[in-house]
Amino acid sequence: MSTIPTGVYRHYKGKFYLVLGEARHSETEEQMVVYQALYGEKGWWVRPLDMFLEWVQTPDGAVRRFEYVGEVLPDAQ
Repeated sequence: MSTIPTGVYRHYKGKFYLVLGEARHSETEEQMVVYQALYGEKGWWVRPLDMFLEWVQTPDGAVRRFEYVGEVLPDAQ
């Protein structure tokens, strides 16, 4: 069962990523997010779900590490 919606997310530093789904770590069973960069070589990445959803401190205050922006990439990047 998925905890977060699939689709496009904006990283707090500005780049866009496509969340493909969730997986479990084979040893710890920790929930992981599987996502793909929507720039450059378009590499695939995994990150613990808790870290994906966490808030981070920036000079402008606390923001989500990744913010859901929709099912498709926005026109203006």
